[in-house]
Amino acid sequence: MTVPTAYALPLRTRFRGILERQGLVWRGPAGWAEWSPFLDYDGDELVPWLRAADEAAEQGWPAPRRDRVEVNSTVPAVGPEHAHRLATEAGCRTAKVKVAERGQTLADDVARVEAVRDALGPDGRVRVDANGGWSVDEAGRALAALAPFGLEYAEQPCASVEELADLRRRLARSGTDVLVAADESIRRAADPYRVRALEAADVAVLKVQPLGGVRACLEIAERIGLPVVVSSALETSVGIRAGLALAAALPELPFACGLNTVRLLADDLVAAPLVAVDGVLPVGALDVAPEALERHRAPDAVGAFWQARLVQTRARAAAGAGRG
Repeated sequence: MTVPTAYALPLRTRFRGILERQGLVWRGPAGWAEWSPFLDYDGDELVPWLRAADEAAEQGWPAPRRDRVEVNSTVPAVGPEHAHRLATEAGCRTAKVKVAERGQTLADDVARVEAVRDALGPDGRVRVDANGGWSVDEAGRALAALAPFGLEYAEQPCASVEELADLRRRLARSGTDVLVAADESIRRAADPYRVRALEAADVAVLKVQPLGGVRACLEIAERIGLPVVVSSALETSVGIRAGLALAAALPELPFACGLNTVRLLADDLVAAPLVAVDGVLPVGALDVAPEALERHRAPDAVGAFWQARLVQTRARAAAGAGRG
């Protein structure tokens, strides 16, 4: 195994409140692994991310059922002209639009979604992602305003599973025809299956790193009983390759996957970045480019932080912490 190397990569546009993506990459007998939990994850929450990285490095992937995966573009909380350009340039037939950004208004969301709908045309698919930023009342009003643009679904419109369940009932009563997808209510939950038990979602969004790896996600997909969308945690192509392994191994893949996020980074760690062409990513071999890794090697203080974080998380994993 190679020594884990810390990277620091700028983003093209602020996304999820950050301007730089950081993490560790290393190579094991089965291939390259990425460990890049966001800084708002801590303690036991970090252990599944490490399991995912160790799976990539030590075990590799289950046998694929497909050699290409349709993906969506991701449109940050930018102005409508910028949103239109991003959706057009991505070349995907599906776009996920960020909404409920702190400091912005519903009018901003409507203008952004309208611009993306215009960019994709009537046959394109538009989904929105609020990252739990709305209350149930706010979500009801927002989705009523956004529904005329033909939303494929709304991802994590409210923060809690109970709120999602309440919102689904309200949408049905009001005749607002928008599906609800659960993301954080699965990946940051002690029990991801409460989404199913409370009938809180129509779609399950699965992310490989925070859920503990490809095989762990396949088990969740089998047990949760909902259509699955595979999405990224804003990784480099190393982490995206793990998401592709999950998408390739699922028995059914009814929706485009949220794995085209390398476009949000200013650069990458591989010679041939996993950026979609005609809305599709290939499922194939991947190797880190040494010169790219050196170019984006994190400063010493950042690298020391990540190495210490890794040591602490390995200790927690050895003690049996984190969801199995």
